[in-house]
Amino acid sequence: MIQVNELTKDYGTTVAVNKLTLSISAGEIYGFIGPNGAGKTTTIRMMGGILAPTSGNIIIGGLDMARDPVAAKKMIGFVPDRPFLYEKLTGMEFLEFSADLYGVKPDTFPQKAEQLLRQFALWDWSHELIEAYSHGMKQRLIIAAALLHDPQILIIDEPMVGLDPAAVRMVKDIFQELARRQITIFLSTHTLSVAEELCHRIGVIHKGMLLAQGNIDELQHIAMLGEARLEEVFLTITKEDTFL
Repeated sequence: MIQVNELTKDYGTTVAVNKLTLSISAGEIYGFIGPNGAGKTTTIRMMGGILAPTSGNIIIGGLDMARDPVAAKKMIGFVPDRPFLYEKLTGMEFLEFSADLYGVKPDTFPQKAEQLLRQFALWDWSHELIEAYSHGMKQRLIIAAALLHDPQILIIDEPMVGLDPAAVRMVKDIFQELARRQITIFLSTHTLSVAEELCHRIGVIHKGMLLAQGNIDELQHIAMLGEARLEEVFLTITKEDTFL
């Protein structure tokens, strides 16, 4: 569903992403981890069609993002690291606004909106102003809005930020159900325990370069650490120049 080929973003003084190549299948939850400034958010913005790459290409469901951006973006539910919310709208009004942007049919919107608001435990707050929502509620609303148009791919930056343990469990369960329905999920996270539990494969990026990728067993083998936790594997891979 997602093919990234030799993707590069060069700002002149800094190469934020350097010849990144990835292939992610339908129904796969792919975790993207790295230190601050590693290139995660730049990669996500290019994959979401927000930022143009310097070179390389992104194929979304067989569509080239550069050649057919509108059709490619329709296949994506995109959640940035710092989403913007109109806080003077209610939760339901924000979903209506999002539905218009995504081209959701008016006759299907009410049922879809109610389903998502209930799924994300927001139904009782659907007619309250967003300014009254907690940070975690706002985060859940943004994810719900990204799913309104039934995307085949969900690209999300730091999905668990600000969520309490119950909400984290809820979002994990929703992601796993989406994957069972063959929705592809690409998520960037600093929460390594989430990546370890949730992701089928994980890519480690550092200084704009993909150092390693694979499931937990494969990453442990690359780091030569036996049955170590992902945190130790990550620290080993990102601190050793030999992995570059």
